[in-house]
Amino acid sequence: MNPHGTVTLRHYGPNELDDGVRTTLAEVYAEVYADRLSDPFFSVERFQERLDGHVSRPGWEVVVGYDGGEAIGYAYGSALPEGSRWWAGMLSPLPKEDIDETGGRRTLALFELMVRQPWRKTGNAHHIHEALLANRPEERVTLLVEPSHPKVQALYEQWGYKYIGDQQPFPDAPVYATMLRPLP
Repeated sequence: MNPHGTVTLRHYGPNELDDGVRTTLAEVYAEVYADRLSDPFFSVERFQERLDGHVSRPGWEVVVGYDGGEAIGYAYGSALPEGSRWWAGMLSPLPKEDIDETGGRRTLALFELMVRQPWRKTGNAHHIHEALLANRPEERVTLLVEPSHPKVQALYEQWGYKYIGDQQPFPDAPVYATMLRPLP
């Protein structure tokens, strides 16, 4: 393991999500969320259920970073479909024109971005993030971040995201800060 070595990025679409890639995503998730796995919302099983739902959406893609053969982290997302319920959990309503999803080309939802501890604070999260966003057809990207992680939220702001309100996407989920960034 060389947390400051060269990281190779690999893109996978839904048809390339074989058992090996799926296992890698779950293992990295379990390591990153190790201290929260006893919470049913953060369990590996719930992660895998969410992953199944996300993979079934149009334009799903994951970028996995590897140091040698070892996965260091990943980011994945997909386009919000027409009539998406993504915005339904907003605690304060947003204007209709801001949340009206036309399907496929309006908004990319960045569902997960995580990097294992030895590779944090090395620029790899940004590298993986930008690789996922490169060449996307959507106009903008949205993500959720826990307000209890102000440093993460500040990092996203440095990357061009703006806070637009709070939401609770599931009844048993935490309340998240919702952020939005235009894409080129």
